[in-house]
Amino acid sequence: MKQAGFPLGILLLFWVSYVTDFSLVLLIKGGALSGTDTYQSLVNKTFGFPGYLLLSVLQFLYPFIVDPANLFIGRHFIIVLSTAAFTLPLSLYRDIAKLGKISLLSTVLTTLILGIVMARVVSLSPYIPKTEDAWVFAKPNAIQAVGVMSFAFICHHNCFLVYGSLEDPTVAKWSRIIHISTLASVLISILFSTCGYLTFTGYTQGDLFENYCRNDDLVTFGRFCYGVTVILTYPIECFVTREVVANVFFGGNLSLVFHIIVTVVIITIAMLVSLLIDCLGIVLELNGVLCAAPLIFIIPSACYLKLSEEPRTHSDKIMACVMLPVGAVVMVVGFVMAITNPQDCTHGQEMFYCFPDNFSLTNISGSHFQLTTQPSILNTSIFQ
Repeated sequence: MKQAGFPLGILLLFWVSYVTDFSLVLLIKGGALSGTDTYQSLVNKTFGFPGYLLLSVLQFLYPFIVDPANLFIGRHFIIVLSTAAFTLPLSLYRDIAKLGKISLLSTVLTTLILGIVMARVVSLSPYIPKTEDAWVFAKPNAIQAVGVMSFAFICHHNCFLVYGSLEDPTVAKWSRIIHISTLASVLISILFSTCGYLTFTGYTQGDLFENYCRNDDLVTFGRFCYGVTVILTYPIECFVTREVVANVFFGGNLSLVFHIIVTVVIITIAMLVSLLIDCLGIVLELNGVLCAAPLIFIIPSACYLKLSEEPRTHSDKIMACVMLPVGAVVMVVGFVMAITNPQDCTHGQEMFYCFPDNFSLTNISGSHFQLTTQPSILNTSIFQ
Protein backbone atom coordinates (compact mmCIF):
# COMPACT_ATOMS: atom_id res chain seq x y z
CA MET A 1 0.00 0.00 0.00
CA LYS A 2 2.84 2.36 0.86
CA GLN A 3 4.60 1.69 -2.46
CA ALA A 4 1.62 1.50 -4.80
CA GLY A 5 -0.75 4.02 -3.25
CA PHE A 6 -3.67 2.86 -1.11
CA PRO A 7 -6.46 2.65 -3.75
CA LEU A 8 -4.19 1.19 -6.45
CA GLY A 9 -2.73 -1.22 -3.89
CA ILE A 10 -6.19 -2.65 -3.20
CA LEU A 11 -6.79 -3.15 -6.93
CA LEU A 12 -3.37 -4.75 -7.42
CA LEU A 13 -4.02 -7.19 -4.59
CA PHE A 14 -7.19 -8.39 -6.30
CA TRP A 15 -5.37 -8.63 -9.63
CA VAL A 16 -2.41 -10.59 -8.26
CA SER A 17 -4.78 -12.96 -6.44
CA TYR A 18 -6.73 -13.55 -9.66
CA VAL A 19 -3.53 -14.24 -11.60
CA THR A 20 -2.40 -16.60 -8.84
CA ASP A 21 -5.70 -18.48 -8.96
CA PHE A 22 -5.54 -18.75 -12.75
CA SER A 23 -1.91 -19.83 -12.93
CA LEU A 24 -2.30 -22.51 -10.24
CA VAL A 25 -5.10 -24.11 -12.24
CA LEU A 26 -3.07 -23.63 -15.41
CA LEU A 27 -0.16 -25.57 -13.91
CA ILE A 28 -2.31 -28.61 -13.16
CA LYS A 29 -3.87 -28.40 -16.62
CA GLY A 30 -0.37 -28.33 -18.07
CA GLY A 31 0.53 -31.37 -16.02
CA ALA A 32 -2.54 -33.20 -17.34
CA LEU A 33 -1.69 -32.25 -20.94
CA SER A 34 1.92 -33.41 -20.61
CA GLY A 35 1.26 -36.44 -18.42
CA THR A 36 3.56 -35.13 -15.66
CA ASP A 37 2.99 -34.87 -11.92
CA THR A 38 5.65 -32.39 -10.76
CA TYR A 39 6.46 -28.80 -11.64
CA GLN A 40 9.98 -29.82 -12.67
CA SER A 41 8.88 -32.68 -14.92
CA LEU A 42 6.30 -30.41 -16.56
CA VAL A 43 8.93 -27.81 -17.45
CA ASN A 44 11.43 -30.50 -18.43
CA LYS A 45 8.98 -32.05 -20.90
CA THR A 46 7.97 -28.65 -22.25
CA PHE A 47 11.30 -26.83 -22.51
CA GLY A 48 13.90 -29.55 -22.01
CA PHE A 49 16.87 -29.50 -19.67
CA PRO A 50 17.55 -25.70 -19.82
CA GLY A 51 14.01 -24.99 -18.60
CA TYR A 52 14.26 -27.73 -16.00
CA LEU A 53 17.52 -26.28 -14.70
CA LEU A 54 16.13 -22.73 -14.53
CA LEU A 55 13.03 -23.86 -12.63
CA SER A 56 15.15 -25.94 -10.26
CA VAL A 57 17.26 -22.88 -9.43
CA LEU A 58 14.16 -20.74 -8.78
CA GLN A 59 12.50 -23.39 -6.61
CA PHE A 60 15.72 -24.02 -4.71
CA LEU A 61 16.38 -20.34 -4.03
CA TYR A 62 12.85 -19.39 -2.96
CA PRO A 63 13.03 -20.68 0.65
CA PHE A 64 16.47 -19.14 1.13
CA ILE A 65 15.33 -15.57 0.48
CA VAL A 66 13.38 -15.63 3.74
CA ASP A 67 14.04 -14.02 7.10
CA PRO A 68 12.40 -16.26 9.76
CA ALA A 69 11.51 -15.02 13.23
CA ASN A 70 12.44 -11.37 12.84
CA LEU A 71 12.54 -10.68 16.59
CA PHE A 72 14.92 -8.07 17.94
CA ILE A 73 15.50 -9.16 21.52
CA GLY A 74 18.00 -12.02 21.47
CA ARG A 75 17.20 -12.39 17.79
CA HIS A 76 20.16 -14.60 16.88
CA PHE A 77 19.68 -16.87 19.88
CA ILE A 78 15.97 -17.25 19.18
CA ILE A 79 16.58 -18.12 15.51
CA VAL A 80 19.19 -20.78 16.33
CA LEU A 81 17.11 -22.26 19.14
CA SER A 82 13.83 -22.36 17.19
CA THR A 83 15.60 -23.83 14.16
CA ALA A 84 17.23 -26.64 16.13
CA ALA A 85 14.23 -27.39 18.34
CA PHE A 86 11.33 -27.05 15.89
CA THR A 87 12.10 -26.22 12.27
CA LEU A 88 14.63 -29.01 11.70
CA PRO A 89 12.56 -31.83 13.26
CA LEU A 90 9.43 -30.77 11.34
CA SER A 91 11.42 -30.50 8.10
CA LEU A 92 12.52 -34.13 8.38
CA TYR A 93 9.03 -35.37 7.49
CA ARG A 94 9.04 -37.25 4.17
CA ASP A 95 5.28 -37.00 3.53
CA ILE A 96 3.90 -33.52 2.89
CA ALA A 97 0.38 -34.68 3.84
CA LYS A 98 1.56 -35.07 7.46
CA LEU A 99 2.16 -31.32 7.58
CA GLY A 100 -1.55 -30.60 7.00
CA LYS A 101 -2.50 -30.21 10.67
CA ILE A 102 0.59 -28.07 11.23
CA SER A 103 -0.51 -25.78 8.39
CA LEU A 104 -3.99 -25.57 9.93
CA LEU A 105 -2.49 -24.35 13.22
CA SER A 106 -0.49 -21.78 11.28
CA THR A 107 -3.72 -20.52 9.69
CA VAL A 108 -5.36 -20.19 13.10
CA LEU A 109 -2.39 -18.18 14.39
CA THR A 110 -2.52 -15.96 11.30
CA THR A 111 -6.15 -15.17 12.08
CA LEU A 112 -5.14 -14.31 15.65
CA ILE A 113 -2.40 -11.96 14.42
CA LEU A 114 -4.92 -10.31 12.11
CA GLY A 115 -7.17 -9.67 15.09
CA ILE A 116 -4.29 -7.95 16.91
CA VAL A 117 -3.53 -5.73 13.91
CA MET A 118 -7.23 -4.84 13.59
CA ALA A 119 -7.43 -3.99 17.29
CA ARG A 120 -4.42 -1.70 17.08
CA VAL A 121 -5.77 0.25 14.10
CA VAL A 122 -8.56 1.40 16.43
CA SER A 123 -6.35 2.24 19.39
CA LEU A 124 -3.24 3.61 17.61
CA SER A 125 -4.33 5.13 14.31
CA PRO A 126 -5.75 8.39 15.78
CA TYR A 127 -2.40 9.15 17.45
CA ILE A 128 0.06 8.35 14.64
CA PRO A 129 0.66 11.39 12.40
CA LYS A 130 -0.35 10.80 8.79
CA THR A 131 2.06 11.45 5.92
CA GLU A 132 1.14 14.03 3.29
CA ASP A 133 0.84 11.58 0.39
CA ALA A 134 -1.00 8.95 2.39
CA TRP A 135 -4.15 8.86 0.24
CA VAL A 136 -2.90 9.45 -3.32
CA PHE A 137 -4.35 6.97 -5.83
CA ALA A 138 -1.08 5.67 -7.28
CA LYS A 139 2.66 5.93 -6.69
CA PRO A 140 5.62 5.21 -9.01
CA ASN A 141 6.75 2.20 -6.97
CA ALA A 142 3.69 0.13 -7.88
CA ILE A 143 5.75 -2.54 -9.66
CA GLN A 144 7.73 -3.12 -6.47
CA ALA A 145 4.42 -3.58 -4.70
CA VAL A 146 3.44 -6.25 -7.26
CA GLY A 147 6.66 -8.08 -6.41
CA VAL A 148 5.81 -8.10 -2.70
CA MET A 149 2.24 -9.22 -3.42
CA SER A 150 3.55 -12.00 -5.66
CA PHE A 151 5.65 -13.20 -2.75
CA ALA A 152 2.56 -13.24 -0.55
CA PHE A 153 0.63 -15.46 -2.97
CA ILE A 154 3.36 -17.74 -4.30
CA CYS A 155 2.70 -21.42 -3.71
CA HIS A 156 3.27 -22.77 -7.23
CA HIS A 157 6.50 -24.50 -6.32
CA ASN A 158 4.62 -26.99 -4.14
CA CYS A 159 1.22 -27.14 -5.87
CA PHE A 160 1.91 -30.53 -7.48
CA LEU A 161 2.90 -31.92 -4.08
CA VAL A 162 -0.37 -30.72 -2.57
CA TYR A 163 -2.36 -31.85 -5.61
CA GLY A 164 -0.86 -35.32 -5.32
CA SER A 165 -1.82 -35.50 -1.63
CA LEU A 166 -5.55 -35.05 -2.42
CA GLU A 167 -7.97 -37.94 -2.38
CA ASP A 168 -9.09 -38.57 -5.96
CA PRO A 169 -7.23 -35.57 -7.42
CA THR A 170 -8.90 -34.02 -10.47
CA VAL A 171 -8.52 -30.67 -12.21
CA ALA A 172 -12.11 -29.74 -11.26
CA LYS A 173 -11.55 -30.57 -7.58
CA TRP A 174 -8.23 -28.71 -7.60
CA SER A 175 -9.90 -25.66 -9.17
CA ARG A 176 -12.53 -25.52 -6.43
CA ILE A 177 -9.88 -25.75 -3.72
CA ILE A 178 -7.76 -23.05 -5.36
CA HIS A 179 -10.72 -20.69 -5.80
CA ILE A 180 -11.67 -20.96 -2.12
CA SER A 181 -8.07 -20.75 -0.88
CA THR A 182 -7.20 -17.75 -3.04
CA LEU A 183 -10.36 -15.91 -2.01
CA ALA A 184 -9.56 -16.47 1.67
CA SER A 185 -5.95 -15.39 1.11
CA VAL A 186 -6.82 -12.16 -0.66
CA LEU A 187 -9.38 -11.21 2.02
CA ILE A 188 -6.81 -11.79 4.78
CA SER A 189 -4.16 -9.87 2.80
CA ILE A 190 -6.49 -6.92 2.27
CA LEU A 191 -7.40 -6.78 5.96
CA PHE A 192 -3.74 -6.97 7.00
CA SER A 193 -2.55 -4.36 4.53
CA THR A 194 -5.48 -2.00 5.03
CA CYS A 195 -5.32 -2.05 8.83
CA GLY A 196 -1.53 -1.72 8.83
CA TYR A 197 -1.54 1.15 6.35
CA LEU A 198 -4.43 2.98 8.01
CA THR A 199 -2.45 2.89 11.26
CA PHE A 200 0.96 4.02 10.00
CA THR A 201 0.43 5.33 6.41
CA GLY A 202 3.78 6.45 4.97
CA TYR A 203 5.72 5.22 8.02
CA THR A 204 4.78 1.59 7.28
CA GLN A 205 7.84 -0.67 7.28
CA GLY A 206 8.52 -3.76 5.20
CA ASP A 207 7.89 -5.77 8.37
CA LEU A 208 4.72 -4.31 9.88
CA PHE A 209 5.75 -5.43 13.37
CA GLU A 210 8.68 -2.99 13.22
CA ASN A 211 6.15 -0.16 13.39
CA TYR A 212 4.84 -1.15 16.81
CA CYS A 213 6.63 -0.18 19.99
CA ARG A 214 8.53 -2.81 21.93
CA ASN A 215 6.59 -2.40 25.15
CA ASP A 216 3.27 -3.17 23.46
CA ASP A 217 2.55 -6.51 25.14
CA LEU A 218 -0.32 -7.41 22.82
CA VAL A 219 1.80 -6.90 19.70
CA THR A 220 4.70 -8.75 21.32
CA PHE A 221 2.35 -11.72 21.62
CA GLY A 222 1.53 -11.20 17.95
CA ARG A 223 5.25 -11.29 17.11
CA PHE A 224 5.51 -14.59 18.97
CA CYS A 225 2.56 -15.99 16.98
CA TYR A 226 4.16 -14.82 13.74
CA GLY A 227 7.42 -16.55 14.63
CA VAL A 228 5.46 -19.75 15.30
CA THR A 229 3.69 -19.52 11.92
CA VAL A 230 7.04 -19.22 10.15
CA ILE A 231 8.38 -22.21 12.07
CA LEU A 232 5.30 -24.26 11.15
CA THR A 233 5.15 -23.33 7.45
CA TYR A 234 8.86 -23.33 6.62
CA PRO A 235 9.07 -27.17 6.55
CA ILE A 236 6.79 -27.13 3.48
CA GLU A 237 9.26 -24.82 1.71
CA CYS A 238 12.13 -27.08 2.79
CA PHE A 239 10.20 -30.02 1.36
CA VAL A 240 10.26 -28.40 -2.09
CA THR A 241 13.94 -27.45 -1.91
CA ARG A 242 14.87 -30.96 -0.82
CA GLU A 243 12.85 -32.42 -3.70
CA VAL A 244 14.77 -30.21 -6.13
CA VAL A 245 18.07 -31.51 -4.75
CA ALA A 246 16.81 -35.09 -4.94
CA ASN A 247 15.66 -34.72 -8.55
CA VAL A 248 18.76 -32.92 -9.80
CA PHE A 249 21.49 -34.85 -7.99
CA PHE A 250 19.98 -38.15 -6.80
CA GLY A 251 17.58 -39.19 -9.55
CA GLY A 252 14.53 -38.31 -7.47
CA ASN A 253 15.17 -40.63 -4.52
CA LEU A 254 16.99 -40.02 -1.24
CA SER A 255 18.03 -42.71 1.20
CA LEU A 256 17.27 -42.08 4.86
CA VAL A 257 20.84 -40.96 5.53
CA PHE A 258 20.96 -38.55 2.59
CA HIS A 259 17.45 -37.33 3.43
CA ILE A 260 18.70 -36.25 6.85
CA ILE A 261 21.97 -34.82 5.51
CA VAL A 262 20.31 -32.76 2.76
CA THR A 263 17.64 -31.47 5.17
CA VAL A 264 20.23 -30.41 7.75
CA VAL A 265 22.31 -28.63 5.10
CA ILE A 266 19.28 -26.76 3.71
CA ILE A 267 18.05 -25.69 7.14
CA THR A 268 21.54 -24.65 8.26
CA ILE A 269 22.19 -22.49 5.20
CA ALA A 270 18.78 -20.86 5.49
CA MET A 271 19.39 -20.19 9.18
CA LEU A 272 22.74 -18.55 8.43
CA VAL A 273 21.08 -16.30 5.85
CA SER A 274 18.40 -15.27 8.35
CA LEU A 275 21.04 -14.48 10.97
CA LEU A 276 22.69 -12.02 8.59
CA ILE A 277 19.54 -10.22 7.39
CA ASP A 278 17.22 -8.12 9.51
CA CYS A 279 15.34 -6.16 6.83
CA LEU A 280 12.24 -7.99 5.68
CA GLY A 281 11.21 -5.42 3.04
CA ILE A 282 14.10 -5.95 0.63
CA VAL A 283 13.79 -9.72 1.19
CA LEU A 284 10.15 -9.68 0.12
CA GLU A 285 10.88 -7.50 -2.90
CA LEU A 286 13.80 -9.55 -4.23
CA ASN A 287 12.03 -12.82 -3.56
CA GLY A 288 8.92 -11.51 -5.29
CA VAL A 289 10.57 -10.23 -8.46
CA LEU A 290 13.29 -12.88 -8.87
CA CYS A 291 11.45 -16.05 -7.81
CA ALA A 292 7.71 -15.44 -7.38
CA ALA A 293 7.16 -13.49 -10.61
CA PRO A 294 8.57 -16.17 -12.94
CA LEU A 295 6.93 -18.99 -10.95
CA ILE A 296 3.51 -17.27 -11.04
CA PHE A 297 3.41 -15.30 -14.28
CA ILE A 298 5.97 -16.60 -16.74
CA ILE A 299 6.56 -20.35 -16.44
CA PRO A 300 2.93 -21.56 -16.09
CA SER A 301 1.89 -19.39 -19.04
CA ALA A 302 4.79 -20.50 -21.21
CA CYS A 303 4.16 -24.20 -20.48
CA TYR A 304 0.45 -23.95 -21.20
CA LEU A 305 0.93 -21.98 -24.41
CA LYS A 306 3.34 -24.59 -25.73
CA LEU A 307 1.31 -27.64 -24.67
CA SER A 308 -2.26 -26.54 -25.31
CA GLU A 309 -3.90 -27.21 -28.68
CA GLU A 310 -6.76 -24.82 -27.98
CA PRO A 311 -7.32 -22.03 -30.56
CA ARG A 312 -5.51 -18.75 -30.01
CA THR A 313 -8.80 -17.05 -29.19
CA HIS A 314 -9.44 -19.39 -26.25
CA SER A 315 -9.76 -17.42 -22.98
CA ASP A 316 -7.01 -19.41 -21.23
CA LYS A 317 -4.57 -18.70 -24.05
CA ILE A 318 -5.41 -15.02 -24.14
CA MET A 319 -4.87 -14.73 -20.39
CA ALA A 320 -1.60 -16.66 -20.62
CA CYS A 321 -0.41 -14.35 -23.41
CA VAL A 322 -1.08 -11.36 -21.14
CA MET A 323 0.51 -12.89 -18.03
CA LEU A 324 3.80 -13.82 -19.69
CA PRO A 325 4.99 -10.32 -20.76
CA VAL A 326 3.56 -8.74 -17.61
CA GLY A 327 5.59 -11.16 -15.53
CA ALA A 328 8.73 -10.32 -17.50
CA VAL A 329 8.20 -6.59 -16.87
CA VAL A 330 7.58 -7.14 -13.14
CA MET A 331 10.71 -9.27 -12.90
CA VAL A 332 13.10 -6.91 -14.71
CA VAL A 333 11.74 -3.52 -13.68
CA GLY A 334 10.96 -4.68 -10.15
CA PHE A 335 14.51 -5.93 -9.66
CA VAL A 336 16.02 -2.64 -10.85
CA MET A 337 13.69 -0.62 -8.61
CA ALA A 338 14.33 -2.88 -5.61
CA ILE A 339 18.08 -2.28 -5.94
CA THR A 340 17.92 1.45 -6.69
CA ASN A 341 15.02 2.32 -4.37
CA PRO A 342 14.75 -0.25 -1.55
CA GLN A 343 12.12 -0.09 1.16
CA ASP A 344 12.83 1.72 4.40
CA CYS A 345 14.26 -0.41 7.18
CA THR A 346 14.65 0.46 10.86
CA HIS A 347 17.13 -2.39 11.53
CA GLY A 348 15.28 -3.05 14.75
CA GLN A 349 15.31 0.57 15.96
CA GLU A 350 12.06 1.87 17.40
CA MET A 351 10.03 4.43 15.48
CA PHE A 352 10.11 8.07 16.55
CA TYR A 353 6.63 7.94 18.09
CA CYS A 354 7.74 5.25 20.57
CA PHE A 355 10.09 7.43 22.61
CA PRO A 356 8.76 8.60 26.01
CA ASP A 357 9.78 12.24 25.50
CA ASN A 358 7.42 12.47 22.52
CA PHE A 359 4.31 10.92 24.04
CA SER A 360 1.50 11.93 26.32
CA LEU A 361 -1.18 9.27 26.59
CA THR A 362 -2.33 7.90 29.90
CA ASN A 363 -3.43 4.31 30.25
CA ILE A 364 -6.95 4.26 31.64
CA SER A 365 -7.70 0.53 31.45
CA GLY A 366 -6.66 -2.57 29.54
CA SER A 367 -8.29 -1.38 26.32
CA HIS A 368 -9.27 2.27 26.83
CA PHE A 369 -6.90 5.21 26.56
CA GLN A 370 -7.37 8.90 27.24
CA LEU A 371 -5.47 11.70 25.54
CA THR A 372 -3.98 14.23 27.96
CA THR A 373 -1.91 16.68 25.87
CA GLN A 374 -0.28 16.96 22.44
CA PRO A 375 -2.91 15.04 20.43
CA SER A 376 -0.54 14.06 17.57
CA ILE A 377 1.98 12.26 19.78
CA LEU A 378 1.69 8.84 21.42
CA ASN A 379 2.69 7.93 24.95
CA THR A 380 4.32 4.56 25.45
CA SER A 381 2.17 4.04 28.52
CA ILE A 382 -0.56 3.04 26.11
CA PHE A 383 1.18 -0.32 25.82
CA GLN A 384 1.82 -0.98 29.50
